[in-house]
Amino acid sequence: MSAVFVTVPALFGALFGSFLNVVIWRLPRGESLSVPASHCPACTSPIKPYDNVPVLSWLLLRGRCRSCTVRISPRYPLVEALTAALMAFVPLAVGTGPGMWPGFVLVALLVPIAFIDLDHRIIPNKLTAPGAVLAVALTAALTPDALVEHLIAGAAAFAFLFAAALAYPGGMGMGDVKLAGVMGLFLGAAVAPAMLVALVSGCVVGGVVMARKGAREGRKTAIPFGPFLALGGLAGLFAGDAVVTWYLHTFV
Repeated sequence: MSAVFVTVPALFGALFGSFLNVVIWRLPRGESLSVPASHCPACTSPIKPYDNVPVLSWLLLRGRCRSCTVRISPRYPLVEALTAALMAFVPLAVGTGPGMWPGFVLVALLVPIAFIDLDHRIIPNKLTAPGAVLAVALTAALTPDALVEHLIAGAAAFAFLFAAALAYPGGMGMGDVKLAGVMGLFLGAAVAPAMLVALVSGCVVGGVVMARKGAREGRKTAIPFGPFLALGGLAGLFAGDAVVTWYLHTFV
């Protein structure tokens, strides 16, 4: 594989990660994503283009605003670097064929969803609704033979978490249910290992919380499930097809 297929997505991912920082901050607050332009949250000074270079500007400024010297959260370069790394890994994991493009879109959805759910315990419909539309449109355009499989996977993942939400209303929200459906639309059969990773990782973290706080207090601790679904979605994207193929060849 040419280095271009890794370098270009990495550079684009870093730039897009800068925009995702805006989405993570503004979308749950109901603010415009375009107006005003990027600015310091403390002094509201506009950020100059040369101070808005992903990751590098934060390092050169030592994590502080040039105007007021207030600390800027390290989450900003983290989101940019994470998005760059995930975008670069998409063609390495799924190849440079048609599946690459839905992979890029899924990464662009899962990163802000995970951080927004961590901060606000919500998964905005403004992300999952267009995500569902894009998943169906891209599958229909790029791999039409797989469209039925992806629609079934989306419905099955949605129904699975919807049943969990009905059985345990306090532990699962409709945002999680919708995200599971969107993941199924993107991943097809690979959503099965994705859901397994999400559930296992969520149970592990929940077990750690209860071990530290005690069973009674641990059960009262609210842990957003969106980040675990995002982790599962990435696992499904990067390794889900291989896991499904192995399972079918081994046990079926």
